[in-house]
Amino acid sequence: MKFTLNIRELAKQVSSGARTLGITPGHRMCAGCVAPVIVKQVFLAARKPIVVVNATGCLEVATTIFPYTAWSVPWAHNAFENSAAVASGVETARRKLERDGRFRGDPDVDLDYDVVVFAGDGGTYDIGIQALSGAIERGHKFVYVLYDNEAYMNTGIQRSGGTPFGAWTTTTPVGKKIPGKPVHKKPLVDIVAAHRLPYVATVSPYYWTDAIAKFRRALEADGPAFIRAFS
Repeated sequence: MKFTLNIRELAKQVSSGARTLGITPGHRMCAGCVAPVIVKQVFLAARKPIVVVNATGCLEVATTIFPYTAWSVPWAHNAFENSAAVASGVETARRKLERDGRFRGDPDVDLDYDVVVFAGDGGTYDIGIQALSGAIERGHKFVYVLYDNEAYMNTGIQRSGGTPFGAWTTTTPVGKKIPGKPVHKKPLVDIVAAHRLPYVATVSPYYWTDAIAKFRRALEADGPAFIRAFS
Protein backbone atom coordinates (compact mmCIF):
# COMPACT_ATOMS: atom_id res chain seq x y z
CA MET A 1 0.00 0.00 0.00
CA LYS A 2 1.36 3.41 -0.99
CA PHE A 3 1.07 6.29 1.46
CA THR A 4 1.14 9.91 0.38
CA LEU A 5 2.13 12.25 3.19
CA ASN A 6 2.03 16.02 3.11
CA ILE A 7 4.00 17.26 6.12
CA ARG A 8 2.94 20.85 5.48
CA GLU A 9 -0.74 19.86 5.50
CA LEU A 10 -0.26 17.89 8.73
CA ALA A 11 1.36 20.97 10.29
CA LYS A 12 -1.65 23.08 9.29
CA GLN A 13 -3.96 20.55 10.95
CA VAL A 14 -1.96 20.82 14.17
CA SER A 15 -1.98 24.64 14.05
CA SER A 16 -5.74 24.73 13.53
CA GLY A 17 -6.40 22.31 16.38
CA ALA A 18 -7.80 19.66 14.03
CA ARG A 19 -5.03 17.24 14.99
CA THR A 20 -3.39 16.61 18.37
CA LEU A 21 0.26 15.77 18.92
CA GLY A 22 -0.60 13.85 22.06
CA ILE A 23 2.09 15.49 24.15
CA THR A 24 2.26 19.17 25.08
CA PRO A 25 5.12 21.59 25.84
CA GLY A 26 6.36 21.86 29.40
CA HIS A 27 7.48 18.29 30.01
CA ARG A 28 10.79 17.55 31.74
CA MET A 29 12.54 15.47 29.08
CA CYS A 30 16.25 16.20 28.67
CA ALA A 31 17.15 18.92 26.19
CA GLY A 32 17.66 17.34 22.80
CA CYS A 33 15.90 14.07 23.68
CA VAL A 34 14.06 12.76 20.65
CA ALA A 35 11.49 10.64 22.51
CA PRO A 36 8.85 13.43 22.45
CA VAL A 37 9.50 13.85 18.72
CA ILE A 38 8.79 10.14 18.23
CA VAL A 39 5.49 10.55 20.09
CA LYS A 40 4.52 13.49 17.88
CA GLN A 41 5.38 11.57 14.72
CA VAL A 42 3.08 8.73 15.79
CA PHE A 43 0.22 11.18 16.34
CA LEU A 44 0.90 12.85 12.99
CA ALA A 45 0.57 9.43 11.38
CA ALA A 46 -2.68 8.53 13.12
CA ARG A 47 -6.08 8.59 11.44
CA LYS A 48 -7.92 7.61 14.65
CA PRO A 49 -7.74 8.71 18.30
CA ILE A 50 -4.99 6.99 20.30
CA VAL A 51 -4.96 5.48 23.76
CA VAL A 52 -1.39 5.52 25.08
CA VAL A 53 0.12 2.81 27.28
CA ASN A 54 3.38 4.08 28.75
CA ALA A 55 5.91 1.82 30.45
CA THR A 56 7.88 3.11 33.40
CA GLY A 57 10.93 4.91 32.05
CA CYS A 58 12.26 8.27 30.89
CA LEU A 59 9.19 9.27 28.90
CA GLU A 60 6.76 8.33 31.65
CA VAL A 61 8.68 9.93 34.50
CA ALA A 62 9.50 13.20 32.74
CA THR A 63 6.01 13.80 31.34
CA THR A 64 3.95 13.03 34.45
CA ILE A 65 5.70 14.58 37.44
CA PHE A 66 2.91 14.80 40.04
CA PRO A 67 0.59 16.69 39.96
CA TYR A 68 1.24 17.59 36.31
CA THR A 69 0.97 15.78 32.99
CA ALA A 70 2.13 16.67 29.49
CA TRP A 71 -0.33 14.24 27.87
CA SER A 72 -3.49 15.51 26.17
CA VAL A 73 -4.93 12.07 25.35
CA PRO A 74 -6.08 8.98 27.31
CA TRP A 75 -2.90 7.64 28.90
CA ALA A 76 -2.10 4.71 31.18
CA HIS A 77 1.06 4.24 33.21
CA ASN A 78 2.03 0.66 33.94
CA ALA A 79 4.98 -1.12 35.48
CA PHE A 80 8.35 -1.48 33.80
CA GLU A 81 7.65 -4.99 32.55
CA ASN A 82 4.00 -5.21 31.53
CA SER A 83 3.18 -2.51 28.98
CA ALA A 84 2.35 -5.05 26.26
CA ALA A 85 0.10 -6.95 28.68
CA VAL A 86 -1.76 -3.76 29.58
CA ALA A 87 -2.17 -2.92 25.88
CA SER A 88 -3.58 -6.43 25.38
CA GLY A 89 -6.18 -5.73 28.05
CA VAL A 90 -7.13 -2.33 26.63
CA GLU A 91 -7.48 -3.75 23.13
CA THR A 92 -9.48 -6.77 24.31
CA ALA A 93 -11.82 -4.62 26.41
CA ARG A 94 -12.50 -2.38 23.41
CA ARG A 95 -13.44 -5.37 21.25
CA LYS A 96 -15.70 -6.76 24.00
CA LEU A 97 -17.51 -3.44 24.39
CA GLU A 98 -18.02 -3.21 20.63
CA ARG A 99 -19.29 -6.78 20.42
CA ASP A 100 -21.75 -6.22 23.26
CA GLY A 101 -22.99 -2.98 21.73
CA ARG A 102 -22.07 -0.99 24.79
CA PHE A 103 -22.11 2.78 24.26
CA ARG A 104 -23.60 2.33 20.79
CA GLY A 105 -25.09 5.66 19.78
CA ASP A 106 -23.46 7.46 22.70
CA PRO A 107 -21.92 10.66 21.25
CA ASP A 108 -19.55 10.96 24.22
CA VAL A 109 -17.88 7.56 23.75
CA ASP A 110 -15.73 6.63 20.76
CA LEU A 111 -14.53 3.02 20.69
CA ASP A 112 -12.85 3.40 17.30
CA TYR A 113 -9.32 4.09 18.50
CA ASP A 114 -5.78 2.72 18.25
CA VAL A 115 -3.71 1.43 21.15
CA VAL A 116 -0.05 2.48 21.19
CA VAL A 117 2.67 1.46 23.64
CA PHE A 118 5.69 3.69 24.24
CA ALA A 119 8.50 1.92 26.08
CA GLY A 120 12.26 2.33 26.37
CA ASP A 121 14.97 -0.23 25.76
CA GLY A 122 15.13 -1.34 29.39
CA GLY A 123 11.41 -2.02 29.43
CA THR A 124 11.57 -3.80 26.07
CA TYR A 125 14.89 -5.58 25.49
CA ASP A 126 15.06 -6.87 29.04
CA ILE A 127 12.31 -6.43 31.61
CA GLY A 128 9.34 -6.40 29.23
CA ILE A 129 10.34 -8.90 26.55
CA GLN A 130 8.17 -11.70 27.99
CA ALA A 131 4.97 -9.61 27.95
CA LEU A 132 5.82 -8.28 24.47
CA SER A 133 6.36 -11.78 23.08
CA GLY A 134 3.11 -13.02 24.58
CA ALA A 135 1.03 -10.11 23.30
CA ILE A 136 2.24 -10.30 19.71
CA GLU A 137 2.04 -14.10 19.68
CA ARG A 138 -1.62 -13.85 20.72
CA GLY A 139 -2.25 -11.38 17.89
CA HIS A 140 -3.55 -8.38 19.83
CA LYS A 141 -3.96 -5.34 17.59
CA PHE A 142 -1.74 -2.60 18.96
CA VAL A 143 1.44 -0.77 18.02
CA TYR A 144 4.51 -1.18 20.21
CA VAL A 145 6.95 1.72 19.82
CA LEU A 146 10.38 1.15 21.32
CA TYR A 147 12.26 4.41 21.83
CA ASP A 148 15.77 3.00 21.98
CA ASN A 149 18.36 5.17 23.71
CA GLU A 150 20.55 2.11 24.25
CA ALA A 151 20.81 2.20 28.06
CA TYR A 152 18.80 2.66 31.25
CA MET A 153 19.04 6.44 31.03
CA ASN A 154 16.33 7.26 33.56
CA THR A 155 18.23 5.61 36.41
CA GLY A 156 21.72 6.77 35.54
CA ILE A 157 23.03 5.20 32.30
CA GLN A 158 23.23 1.51 33.18
CA ARG A 159 23.73 -1.02 30.38
CA SER A 160 20.71 -2.75 28.86
CA GLY A 161 20.23 -5.48 26.29
CA GLY A 162 20.07 -2.65 23.77
CA THR A 163 23.48 -1.20 24.66
CA PRO A 164 26.01 -1.68 21.82
CA PHE A 165 29.21 -3.70 22.13
CA GLY A 166 32.06 -1.75 23.72
CA ALA A 167 29.86 1.10 24.95
CA TRP A 168 30.63 2.90 28.20
CA THR A 169 27.93 2.87 30.86
CA THR A 170 28.10 3.16 34.65
CA THR A 171 27.88 -0.63 34.87
CA THR A 172 30.26 -1.30 31.96
CA PRO A 173 33.01 1.30 32.41
CA VAL A 174 35.80 1.51 29.88
CA GLY A 175 39.19 0.89 31.44
CA LYS A 176 42.05 -1.57 31.77
CA LYS A 177 39.90 -4.26 33.36
CA ILE A 178 36.64 -3.78 31.43
CA PRO A 179 36.64 -2.59 27.79
CA GLY A 180 33.06 -1.35 27.92
CA LYS A 181 30.08 -3.64 27.36
CA PRO A 182 31.56 -7.07 26.56
CA VAL A 183 28.61 -8.43 24.51
CA HIS A 184 26.72 -7.27 21.46
CA LYS A 185 23.33 -5.56 21.30
CA LYS A 186 20.43 -8.01 21.45
CA PRO A 187 18.89 -8.50 17.95
CA LEU A 188 15.43 -7.55 19.18
CA VAL A 189 13.97 -6.57 15.82
CA ASP A 190 14.89 -10.03 14.49
CA ILE A 191 13.42 -11.67 17.60
CA VAL A 192 10.14 -9.79 17.17
CA ALA A 193 10.03 -10.46 13.42
CA ALA A 194 10.39 -14.18 14.14
CA HIS A 195 6.90 -14.02 15.67
CA ARG A 196 5.62 -13.35 12.12
CA LEU A 197 3.47 -10.39 13.07
CA PRO A 198 2.02 -8.20 10.29
CA TYR A 199 4.45 -5.28 10.51
CA VAL A 200 7.95 -4.68 11.92
CA ALA A 201 10.13 -1.68 11.11
CA THR A 202 13.01 0.46 12.28
CA VAL A 203 12.87 4.24 12.30
CA SER A 204 15.27 7.16 12.47
CA PRO A 205 13.13 10.11 13.63
CA TYR A 206 15.43 12.43 11.68
CA TYR A 207 13.70 11.29 8.47
CA TRP A 208 10.23 12.64 9.16
CA THR A 209 8.42 11.46 6.05
CA ASP A 210 9.84 7.95 6.32
CA ALA A 211 9.08 7.77 10.04
CA ILE A 212 5.49 8.98 9.73
CA ALA A 213 4.84 6.63 6.80
CA LYS A 214 6.10 3.66 8.83
CA PHE A 215 4.07 4.65 11.87
CA ARG A 216 0.97 4.90 9.68
CA ARG A 217 1.58 1.45 8.23
CA ALA A 218 1.98 0.12 11.76
CA LEU A 219 -1.26 1.74 12.93
CA GLU A 220 -3.16 0.34 9.97
CA ALA A 221 -1.67 -3.16 10.15
CA ASP A 222 -4.08 -6.05 10.59
CA GLY A 223 -2.74 -7.15 13.96
CA PRO A 224 0.21 -6.30 16.21
CA ALA A 225 2.97 -4.05 14.90
CA PHE A 226 6.41 -3.21 16.29
CA ILE A 227 8.69 -0.27 15.55
CA ARG A 228 12.13 0.32 16.96
CA ALA A 229 12.82 4.07 16.91
CA PHE A 230 16.41 5.12 17.54
CA SER A 231 16.41 7.83 20.19
